Amino acid sequence: YSVQFKAQGAYQDVRDALQMAIEGKGLKVNHTNLIAEMLERTGKDIGATKQVYTAGEQFEFCSATVSRTMMEADPHAIALCPYIISVYTIPGDKTVYIAYRKPPATSNPALKQALAEVEQMITEIIQDAM
Repeated sequence: YSVQFKAQGAYQDVRDALQMAIEGKGLKVNHTNLIAEMLERTGKDIGATKQVYTAGEQFEFCSATVSRTMMEADPHAIALCPYIISVYTIPGDKTVYIAYRKPPATSNPALKQALAEVEQMITEIIQDAM
């Protein structure tokens, strides 16, 4: 369900490199989800005590070109946009992880090609950041 990469360096450096890699492709980060902070904050409200992440964020972004190709292939693919890349660390593990959701399988040849382009774009962004 996801593709994970292990990055070298400090969390903040990897996080910043990822954001710069997205923007370096001419894409705009629409929103940054502060997942680790949200879990920490809401965990107290529901009585949860386990720390899931020491740091964790998601960058949401879109590509007009790649997204249009995907949605022209199948208008229902709107549910797959925006794209999200996560960067996070886990307690007790010094690794910085970068991950994204694996695009779904499809029998639609045009959508299959479009999703391959989405995955290639995301992988290039991550490789640029690393």
